[in-house]
Amino acid sequence: MKTFQQKGENIKRDWHLVDAKGQVLGRISTQIATYLIGKNKVTYTPHTDMGDYVVVINAKDVVLTGKKLEQKTYKSHSGYPGGFKEVKASKLMKENPEKVILKSVTGMLPTNRLRKNRLARLKIYESSKYPYGDKFDTLNPK
Repeated sequence: MKTFQQKGENIKRDWHLVDAKGQVLGRISTQIATYLIGKNKVTYTPHTDMGDYVVVINAKDVVLTGKKLEQKTYKSHSGYPGGFKEVKASKLMKENPEKVILKSVTGMLPTNRLRKNRLARLKIYESSKYPYGDKFDTLNPK
């Protein structure tokens, strides 16, 4: 008996709507990453990009537990001398709450050649308005 390998032309991509209102950031990010990778499908094949589209709404209402809102920092370095930047989670939540979810989901995806394509299927919106109509299979996956 041979192991099943999903072919690229047979992939069916679904749309999932995730409402982040009142949800914990880490919990919701793992659900989003699972949909982007495609691990929720029976025909999951690790080397094939078979994930779904994910639309996240109400990003401004996502919850960080404990003291993370005051203590958590996002660090980056440009590679040049003096290019170190540090932003607190509270400041990033006020200015750009979509980035908080994007950084969390990005950290949960494997670092390989499929990562960029998977992130391209992630759409994050600050409010409950989105331009995709009625394409969705699930609302608030648990």
